[in-house]
Amino acid sequence: MPGRESLPSTLLRSPKEAQETWVKAHDSAIETYGEGERAHRTAFSALKHSFEKVGDHWERKEGGKRGPSDKQAARGAGSRRGETAGGVDTNASKKHLYDVAKKLDIPGRSGMSKQELADAVQKANDRATASARSGR
Repeated sequence: MPGRESLPSTLLRSPKEAQETWVKAHDSAIETYGEGERAHRTAFSALKHSFEKVGDHWERKEGGKRGPSDKQAARGAGSRRGETAGGVDTNASKKHLYDVAKKLDIPGRSGMSKQELADAVQKANDRATASARSGR
């Protein structure tokens, strides 16, 4: 199925540029790997180079910085091993993660380490996405 017809809901709530990035990478991956999970993983890997997940949608990375958002994205789309950060840019500064946590109104953020902030943002993103999908 072409990428435009299989856009994940988080991308439907995201800027057109994020949607186009995902669709282009997805359709290219289908030509290489065929339809399925690998094409979706490849598209998300490409998306994470320029965008990060904030709540229930994707936003351009701070300062237009490009590059992988976590260790798994750095390994490449073909790798199945390792955990992703769910779109959280774990390579960003602690200040940036704090600012995202503030935007998401995460309690206790001022006393968190960088890793704790990344984990809390990921959990908040997951909750926001689940809520948006259920229509709450």
